[in-house]
Amino acid sequence: MDIPAIGDAEELSCDVLVIGGGTAGTMAALTAAEHGARVLLLEKAHVRHSGALAMGMDGVNNAVVPGRAEPDDYVAEITRANDGVVDQSTVRQTATRGFAMVQRLESYGVKFEKDEHGEYAVRQVHRSGSYVLPMPEGKDVKKVLYRQLRRREMRERIRIENRVMPVRVLTSPEDGRAIGAAGFNTRTGAFVTVRAGAVILATGPCGRLGLPASGYLYGTYENPTNAGDGYAMAYHAGAALTGIECFQINPLIKDYNGPACAYVANPFGGYQVNRHGERFVDSDYWSGQMMAEFAAELGSDRGPVYLKLSHLPEESVASLESILHTTERPTRGTFHAGRGHDYRTHDIEMHISEIGLCGGHSASGVRVDDHARTTVPRLYAAGDLASVPHNYMIGAFVFGDLAGADAAGHTAYEGELPAGQVAAAHELIYRPLRNPQGPPQPQVEYKLRRFVNDYVAPPKTGAKLSLAVAAFDRMTGEIAEMGATTAHELMRCAEVSFIRDCAEMAARSSLARTESRWGLYHERLDHPERDDTGWLHHLDLRKSASGAMEFTARPVEPYLVPVDGFAPAGGPSRHLGEVDLVPVATAGARQSPPAARTQGPGAPGPAGAAAAAAAADTGPAGAGDASPRILELLALAEESPGLDLLHPYLDDSDPAVRAAAVAALGETVPAGAGPALAGRLADAAPAVRAAAAAALRELLEVLPGGPELAAGLRAALAVPDAVVRSAALEALRALRLGDAELYAASLADADPEVRIHAVRALVSVDAVPALAAAAADPAREVRVAVAKGLAAVRDPAPAPLDPLLGDADPLVRGAALGALASVGCPEGYARTAVAALADAAWQVRAGAAAGLSAASPESAVPALAKALADANADVRKAAVLSLLAHRRSAEARSALATAVTDPDADVRAYAARA
Repeated sequence: MDIPAIGDAEELSCDVLVIGGGTAGTMAALTAAEHGARVLLLEKAHVRHSGALAMGMDGVNNAVVPGRAEPDDYVAEITRANDGVVDQSTVRQTATRGFAMVQRLESYGVKFEKDEHGEYAVRQVHRSGSYVLPMPEGKDVKKVLYRQLRRREMRERIRIENRVMPVRVLTSPEDGRAIGAAGFNTRTGAFVTVRAGAVILATGPCGRLGLPASGYLYGTYENPTNAGDGYAMAYHAGAALTGIECFQINPLIKDYNGPACAYVANPFGGYQVNRHGERFVDSDYWSGQMMAEFAAELGSDRGPVYLKLSHLPEESVASLESILHTTERPTRGTFHAGRGHDYRTHDIEMHISEIGLCGGHSASGVRVDDHARTTVPRLYAAGDLASVPHNYMIGAFVFGDLAGADAAGHTAYEGELPAGQVAAAHELIYRPLRNPQGPPQPQVEYKLRRFVNDYVAPPKTGAKLSLAVAAFDRMTGEIAEMGATTAHELMRCAEVSFIRDCAEMAARSSLARTESRWGLYHERLDHPERDDTGWLHHLDLRKSASGAMEFTARPVEPYLVPVDGFAPAGGPSRHLGEVDLVPVATAGARQSPPAARTQGPGAPGPAGAAAAAAAADTGPAGAGDASPRILELLALAEESPGLDLLHPYLDDSDPAVRAAAVAALGETVPAGAGPALAGRLADAAPAVRAAAAAALRELLEVLPGGPELAAGLRAALAVPDAVVRSAALEALRALRLGDAELYAASLADADPEVRIHAVRALVSVDAVPALAAAAADPAREVRVAVAKGLAAVRDPAPAPLDPLLGDADPLVRGAALGALASVGCPEGYARTAVAALADAAWQVRAGAAAGLSAASPESAVPALAKALADANADVRKAAVLSLLAHRRSAEARSALATAVTDPDADVRAYAARA
């Protein structure tokens, strides 16, 4: 198919855009329409058959029916099941509104089991509450909902567009609010844009994250169409997601993608046993802790694990068959029959599902408040996508209803859709068409999800999670190279990009939470204990302005319903920034920097090496053959020729000859060599440019400056080669041929190395305002250079360091703190440095110790004395050096006296100077 032009997009308009036609989406659309809004419902498949609900539903897991359960008891139950990390205000919405939703669904025609007196037949499955309400005809729920959508009064307000898949939520450049979406038709491939007053994401979980044990890409526990679309769209729209490290892992039938349905079987007398027939589950709620017990039993000599039904009477078995083989998974009966299994004679072997992300069954999702609002204005999330722990089907309906009611107050956006965002969505959708012979989506997706299983699935370690992040970064390129020829293949390729985003979120979130919690959902072998003191927090992630994934630890708010064992105090959030990866390139710490590659006798220097590399290129003389012109040049160079004799070789058509001429120029340095080398910085051949840059660097101390050289170097700043631009800046700075305005312009260069040279050049002209502006550079190495540069100007002051002292990166903070030793460390900065001595990163502690050398002894010496006990030798060394600066203080001398026995030789040696 051809790639449609952006200008040919079909543009739709509505007050409320609902993305996803499953459980939450249909309810959101119905409620918004009932409140008078014009609604557009987009579904990448067909609303009649879409979402998890269309696969069948055998019962409600969280029905708080008056007289059978109390809302506060349910809130407490969910709080315990989620190890205390809960926003109770959202859970309470399900608890208090769930029964009215059951009645609303019943008015639509959904059937719930009732007893002989017409009362809801709520069953007790958990040990502390009766919440399970069976649905004998649950297979028809979606049909009932679709019928409601197609009622005439709803059709007048709800426009349904099936086979349209959004890939990005569009946001206003002015205030960041959600204003629409961009996507495409999964049948025709047509590009589609939508302008809306509000957007509701209801795309379900990311069930297609881990790879099922069967190896089938689509053999997942959750509906395999749920590829994390909404997670990725919310993330790229700037919304906060939370609990992504809390995975969904479920018990399921071995070699079958369906649940064992203990919720249904338990009220009939079924239960989970090991191979000896022993009940083993101690956990009271189906949670990560229960899954940990399940996994331990499965991995022991008492495994396998079964759902035991063979002891039940015929009536119970027949009733179970009538439910299990027609609702939750209609293929279930066929599966068992194919293996010759009968519940009367065979118990059901159980296993553990692949990992996934799902608020409805664990806690991971888009952060929402108790009205389904996300952190992006006018963007809502509901259902399994939203982080409302253990929300299940009724919770999805409740939050769909809440989202629809709140969103209905907004009217369609009337401004221009952001062209950049629309173009980015267009590129994401159609790039596989440019590479139709590229790797097919199933192969790339299989590899991606295999990495998820290898590195992200519990039990987790920092090393494996770091390897996962590296793997997912690499796979960004492989995903961009996928090929497609049809609209359906474009849909699958887009889904792979969503899966990759979710995989990275899962890995980085799991790295950031340095404890174990939720049993098997987040088991860290390297942090095996639960830490309520430091981690009774939600872990929020969002996309920063620079495009990085950053984290915030948000304390759990004080509970509405007290729960024994947890006492959240609330308080301010803790910004964590980007997560640090665990070093995995080497086995163990590297004690010294890598040795430089040695050169044998007669090996060429940098310029000669570049020339030799260029000479090896295939040229007119043939691969590997030295051109006769080069032989002539080498002979000429022996005579120390003038520039006029070298010019013909510098302008030769063969790049190998030109590179050799540059090398000769660097060796002979005739008059005019500087401008000639500067001219070669714009050569068409990379090897020639590299040789010229290397020669310039070698000759900076001997080349005379002048207008001609300055002009050549300034022109080189526009050359696309970053090596050239770096060399030009270095030469301009060293030869004093530039000014602050020229150097500041290079702070916008795309290459960090060039920007570092620009920083150094600005230091050379004491351009403090321009340096301070570079403190916001996206590259850590540039910000470190800025910190050091601000300490190196002629008239340094601490104020320009302020943003760097609060930088998210520990290396930047360490450099800024160390710079205080040169710029001065007045009282307020001394307090900052003293506090930084407790930082988790040793580089920050070392920088703080160094910076305190410029503080008053009263502020610095007591803190530095304590730093002498630091576990890191470099921190202790920095503390000793700073104490030496305060040696007039008796307390400093006393502290230094204790350091002369330090196990580190450097620390001992410096302390002995006192």
